[in-house]
Amino acid sequence: MSKKATVLWMDLEMTGLDPVEDRILEVAAIATDWDFQEVGRFEAAVWVDPELAKARMTGAFWDEHKKTRRQLLEQSSKGRPIAAVEDDLLGFVQQNFAKNQPIYLAGNSIHQDRKFIANHLQQLEVKLHYRMLDVSAFKLVFEHKFDRPVKKPDHHRALQDIEGSIAELKYYLEFVDCEKS
Repeated sequence: MSKKATVLWMDLEMTGLDPVEDRILEVAAIATDWDFQEVGRFEAAVWVDPELAKARMTGAFWDEHKKTRRQLLEQSSKGRPIAAVEDDLLGFVQQNFAKNQPIYLAGNSIHQDRKFIANHLQQLEVKLHYRMLDVSAFKLVFEHKFDRPVKKPDHHRALQDIEGSIAELKYYLEFVDCEKS
């Protein structure tokens, strides 16, 4: 199999935003080329102690997203330990990316996910290039400079959020003429 992926799109659903106190509940990844065509996809639920998860999943955000909270807690109860999920994720990366090629992490506000990767998926962290493709940078420019806000669906589920991020970046890139005469 030819390893054609160049970008690792990832999204994590967590119990909260503190990379030390909170835990990863759901991991998804889509490997793409630079035309953002999918090469492969990965999705996994992570087991988190139910008492810890319930204690951390409080506040205005979770009050607003009760259905998602319930789905993530239910899914987590059937999930696998984070180490097993990371092993599978590393296998996914090995399968889709050439060995000595840089792996660029991509997503919306990916810097926040990267903090969780550094704390909870350390074997993956060492494989990632220091440069990242953060769609939220495009979002800021298009919204504030060009008054062209993009509202993507508010799923708060990892795989759907990645699909939304890829579609959002494709939208922004439609405004850039990269063709050479």
